[in-house]
Amino acid sequence: MARLTRRSFVTGTSALALGSGILPMPGILRRARAQDGPVKIGCLFSSSGTMANIEGRLNDVVKMAAAELNAAGGVLGREVEVMVSDPASDWPLYAQIGRQMLQQEGVASLFGCWTSVSRKSVLPVVEQNNGLLFYPLHFEGDENSENVVYLNSPPASSVLPAVDYLMSDDGVAAKRFFMLGSDYVWPRTINKQLKGYFESLGFDSSSWREEYVPFGFSNFQSLVQEIRRFADEPGGQPVVILTVVGSSIPDFFREFANQGIMATDIPVLGLDALEADFEGLNTEELVGHLNCWAYLQAVDAPENETFMKNWADYVGANNVPYPPNVVIDPMVSAYDGVKFWAMAAEKAGSFDVPEVRSAFGGLSFSDPSGYNISMTSENNYVSRGVFIGSLNYDSAFDILWQSEGTPKPVPFSEFG
Repeated sequence: MARLTRRSFVTGTSALALGSGILPMPGILRRARAQDGPVKIGCLFSSSGTMANIEGRLNDVVKMAAAELNAAGGVLGREVEVMVSDPASDWPLYAQIGRQMLQQEGVASLFGCWTSVSRKSVLPVVEQNNGLLFYPLHFEGDENSENVVYLNSPPASSVLPAVDYLMSDDGVAAKRFFMLGSDYVWPRTINKQLKGYFESLGFDSSSWREEYVPFGFSNFQSLVQEIRRFADEPGGQPVVILTVVGSSIPDFFREFANQGIMATDIPVLGLDALEADFEGLNTEELVGHLNCWAYLQAVDAPENETFMKNWADYVGANNVPYPPNVVIDPMVSAYDGVKFWAMAAEKAGSFDVPEVRSAFGGLSFSDPSGYNISMTSENNYVSRGVFIGSLNYDSAFDILWQSEGTPKPVPFSEFG
């Protein structure tokens, strides 16, 4: 995989020549929206730093999606060329690279960011340059920019159904909530909205507790002991709502297991926890913990079978340094983003952002989740389904619940 650094090295990878190596930065910058030659799209996903293991694989799924487009003749008859970068989990670097891709490389669109803090750093760049960013993560909402396509779910379509499940008799009838997150905008905003939601249901502030840790935090021994003490207090069934990200996720679950706490005692709802976070972990002591996403690998749908086979084939053919048998939600969302972009460009007959954006309304297709996901002309949000999963012995999630249809996205929360 090619990298882009602070010293402004840019590499492009032709999706028709994937695996052929790293191309040097051209001496004379070319414009992606020239009338001939390939059209460029840019990736802003980190393959180093605390987000590397999960975020880095999104570079490859974008390249896989572009390769599929090119195999079918490209977009508007032009080959799609993918520019790959490594912002190194350094939030300002996302903005720096994004600006370079838009201004110097002339990419038609950006696909990127995992954390909300990285998206927030790129937001002014795409707005000032009239660019387009396809953002593949579920997130805190409370944002609606015409320069961002929000491919995944805001809290009303993901977090609240999961919390409702925890509080129901089908879940664990949860009454008390230990909210533990990384210290940035997504966990703090999610927890603010949850507190407003709990208050609307009649809970008082003694029912919850908040704690935050720095990015890359790994020593959870004292915090897990705090969770134990919280759980021992009266007031009903406790649960953990976990919003730590990156390498902190496996480190937290490892310590939870080390202290002998089972999901039957204190279940954890890991809002950013994915199949990939449990690679290499012994999940015997972790079975039963929960997550919620718009896609789980266990989905029984022909679209999912095709996607998983294509990913495995792509990994094998291109020496991709990630497991061929693990697919996570943001990979599917990033793939969906490339597909939406291509469909909109074909519909508009143009790669120019205003025309592409005006073509979003009415686009839909069945993605690997098995749902028919869609966009309207109302905003740049995508309607998609929701799953709640339970961790099993194979480091995967069994599906406990899934939505009927695709709820309409609600960008702004009424709870905080």
